[in-house]
Amino acid sequence: MPGKTAEISSVTGKPKMIRSDKGREEAKKAAKMTKDEWMEFQTQSFSAKWPKPPYMNEKVAVRHIRDGGEGAYRDQTYAIVTRWTEKTKIQYRPHAKAPGSKSHVRYEEYAEAKTIGESLALGSYPLDWCYDYEHGFIKVLGGEIRDEPLDPTTVEDLHKLTNVDNCLLQWYRRELSKKYGLNLQDLKEITGEPMMMRAHRLHADKHAEKYLADATRERRLINDEEVEFVLSTWGFARNTTRQNVLPGDKEWVWSDTIGLLRDRCGDIHLTKATVRYPAVVAILNRWLTERLPKEAESFKFTTLNLNKNYAAKRHRDGNNFGPSMIKGFGEYKQGELSVFPSDDRAVTDLDKLPMDDRVTFDIKNNLVMFNGNSAHEVDDYSGDRYSIVYFTIGCHSKMTDECRQGLAKIGMPVPAPDEDPRSLLAAPPGYSKGKSRSASGVTVRSWAMKDLNRRKPGSPTVKNGQDSKKVIKKTQKKPAAS
Repeated sequence: MPGKTAEISSVTGKPKMIRSDKGREEAKKAAKMTKDEWMEFQTQSFSAKWPKPPYMNEKVAVRHIRDGGEGAYRDQTYAIVTRWTEKTKIQYRPHAKAPGSKSHVRYEEYAEAKTIGESLALGSYPLDWCYDYEHGFIKVLGGEIRDEPLDPTTVEDLHKLTNVDNCLLQWYRRELSKKYGLNLQDLKEITGEPMMMRAHRLHADKHAEKYLADATRERRLINDEEVEFVLSTWGFARNTTRQNVLPGDKEWVWSDTIGLLRDRCGDIHLTKATVRYPAVVAILNRWLTERLPKEAESFKFTTLNLNKNYAAKRHRDGNNFGPSMIKGFGEYKQGELSVFPSDDRAVTDLDKLPMDDRVTFDIKNNLVMFNGNSAHEVDDYSGDRYSIVYFTIGCHSKMTDECRQGLAKIGMPVPAPDEDPRSLLAAPPGYSKGKSRSASGVTVRSWAMKDLNRRKPGSPTVKNGQDSKKVIKKTQKKPAAS
């Protein structure tokens, strides 16, 4: 008898998986209980003792894999399960799966386990752990749990890896490649990038490359939605080095530096993420350079700060060269940027800066140019907030020709070694008595995105940006964190 012809999925264009009934009759015979006995454990009150994780109530974008179903498991689940060890203590919900199914027989056997190591030994695997955890069938009671997923590049003796460690590593790589449409080789371990981070970054780079090609073919601007998707997909690092921006209750923030950087040893180079994910950098650069207004068409930059979901406390940047530009993205409310454009750093206590100099901008709907070396801060917000800060590092003139060419290749307009840092914004006048702030020149500017977004590639630049005296609004004082 000829085999069944597989139906082609209208979503993926690939043959749908043909489910086999092989073993179902044997499973019915091997059931550990009757259906009536099982139903005694499916009451509402009993189920309430075994709730699903709260994040399972959040709506996620559908990723179609295999035969057109929703893709894989939640990122939060991967982040939890990949931290487990053989000594992680667990408890399974009694009789969670219905008799008569093959999964019931397996579940009844491995549900006796008290640790993840025992669960593996009894026939359960990472795929089961994800499913069971998302459905509230597993409770984690303690034991050994890693702070971060296992990174084999940090393990000196691979022989010390347990069966659980090896099983998680092999499975996790396959799942990520399937979920994000990557090759297994793409997810080889890279120093400084856990597999989940690398998967997200490769996924973002893949989409950025497509968006760049689409915009070129359609002769249009890169739009905000494309940038927002790239930022929301990007795997942000936990940055502990930006101590000057950390909100009072935080030990780290989601923040990455892209482009040119000088490290603590004094070496000036392109960051690894810049080299590994050029399409991400290129699309963020192109989004800005296509929109530069008339007054700012000579704006140059070497570096981008990508930020996610934190309200930076009042701070000054260390040693930027010339002005910075900033734009906010995402579905968020409030989160305005406030700057002190007259701040020349003479006042050492940031809490004592004059509030009549504080100017607030809605960076979601405006592109803002400001002096990052002067004090600035972010108001509280709700929702998912991303921001991009374009700026030039103070030692840019010492970069190598190789770095200069590398930045130019990904669309970054690099300043000349002798560039004038005051060509676009005047020096902050300070707060000395008798010194006129208004006479010092323009120290901050903004442009409405509704005007900038009307442009087409190659069209005349937008004119008439606002200066610091045409403020969007004044806000109440937000004290600097101690």
